[in-house]
Amino acid sequence: MQKVKLPKQLDPVRNAMKRAEYIGVYQASDMVRLQQAVASADSDIDVEVSFSKDAQELAFFEGRLKAQVSLICERCNEPFAHHLDVSFCYCPVKDGQDMDELPEAYEPVEVDEHGEINLLQLLEDELILALPIVAFHAEEDCKRGADEMSFGEIEPVAERPNPFAVLKELKRDQE
Repeated sequence: MQKVKLPKQLDPVRNAMKRAEYIGVYQASDMVRLQQAVASADSDIDVEVSFSKDAQELAFFEGRLKAQVSLICERCNEPFAHHLDVSFCYCPVKDGQDMDELPEAYEPVEVDEHGEINLLQLLEDELILALPIVAFHAEEDCKRGADEMSFGEIEPVAERPNPFAVLKELKRDQE
């Protein structure tokens, strides 16, 4: 199947009624915040999204994202490739709707006044959340050796006197 460029805005409820499925790509250049969070993201982001209704007649959509980004290693300050593979499941809600009534399997996503969501922005958020908090190579791949990753030795702490030793002495005096 040929991968196509996906729409940025869409109506999730209408797509759920049609049981629509999208398999396509977003260009990494369209995701400005992701570009700022990584060293580079040059390849396309592969997206699979399927819309449906569940047994409670709730519209939902689920899917998967795959992307290849380049991050800067915090140990050696060199770029390295990092693969992102993210799964998601959302249920569209209107402003003011009680989100506590949703099943736990669904994350709520608020629709605008036209009943649409910004799919590009939503999926960009998912990719940003999937980034590691601290980016670094595996130790065997990092240019810094294990001996370069330790910075000195920790001296043993001098034994401090127990502040309750005085109470022990008082107890002996009473006996």
